Amino acid sequence: MDTFPIPPPAFSGRCRAVPPGNIFDWLRQGWAVFMVTPGAWIAMTVLFAVIFFGLSIVPLIGRFAAFLLSPLLTAGLLAACRRIERGETPEIPDLFTGFRVATSNLVMLGLALAVAMLAIFVLVTLLGGGSLAGGLMMGTPSGFGFAFAGMLLALLLSLVLTVPVAMALCFAPALVLFNDMAPLPALRASFDACLTNALPFLVFGLIVLVLGFFAALPLGLGFLVLMPVLAGALHAAYRDVFPGS
Repeated sequence: MDTFPIPPPAFSGRCRAVPPGNIFDWLRQGWAVFMVTPGAWIAMTVLFAVIFFGLSIVPLIGRFAAFLLSPLLTAGLLAACRRIERGETPEIPDLFTGFRVATSNLVMLGLALAVAMLAIFVLVTLLGGGSLAGGLMMGTPSGFGFAFAGMLLALLLSLVLTVPVAMALCFAPALVLFNDMAPLPALRASFDACLTNALPFLVFGLIVLVLGFFAALPLGLGFLVLMPVLAGALHAAYRDVFPGS
């Protein structure tokens, strides 16, 4: 027989479907998280950007290393959100929580992301580059049309292939960090959660695109606010979609 207050459900790794309107609660919670300590959040965002883009410009292995570390840095932002939820004050070192906790599993997530993005890049480069070379070799107006169509197809293919990768990685760092899930089950659970809530995440994605456009207008400075808000929204979505998390 249940006693009151009824304890929350235990985490099972299974997701639940949520109404699309919940995304506005996620964003409101993201904003509230940012407003707790804006200075610390901005500093963490700057560090995240410096590390990611600093690695990305390194020839050959830079982009691979940036993708490899992304889940660890994302886990750090989520850890800061969890501290706020517990009534604590986040600090800049929280960004590196993933380098101290569940590091090996987070690295495996980064490896999966890096390999997936590398495979997409190679496939798109072969398709787009082959179409461009073939069109230019034809040297006719129809050849240029062929090259343009090939490049457009390569771009669309890149977008289509990136979506399932993003779905698998969306909640995986949180599941690994907070629930001690192994990388493969975490990737599967994240993909299932996004698929189950396809409509809310489609709407959420469109809103993020609009917010990203406006954040980019003032020399990209808006991302200093948008990125922490989205980290808070992602943590709220994780708590909402995975009961007992």
